[in-house]
Amino acid sequence: MVRDPLFGPLIAFGLGDLQFRLAPLTEWDASDMVRAIKGYQLLQGYRGHPAVDLKAIKEVLLRISHLAEAIPEISDLDLNPIFALPSGQGCRIVDARIRVKYPRPMA
Repeated sequence: MVRDPLFGPLIAFGLGDLQFRLAPLTEWDASDMVRAIKGYQLLQGYRGHPAVDLKAIKEVLLRISHLAEAIPEISDLDLNPIFALPSGQGCRIVDARIRVKYPRPMA
């Protein structure tokens, strides 16, 4: 997530290729972001690997959107990588970085 000075929070998601949406995200937005990436088929299971927990990925996107809306001091937020576990098991965030900018005091 990055906060654009004109449009507000912009959420990105992808596996190399990225999809972008403005916050607040709806459930439809989160689903569309996940389905629209080129690597979506990998998330559905491939070569004997099970499908990942798509519901958990969408929930992460929705929570990031909510956090960005609720805390305007967050200028950007990066969760990378996120390991998606098999369906029903959630996902794990390996590294997180949140940058906070406080409003400048009035002179």
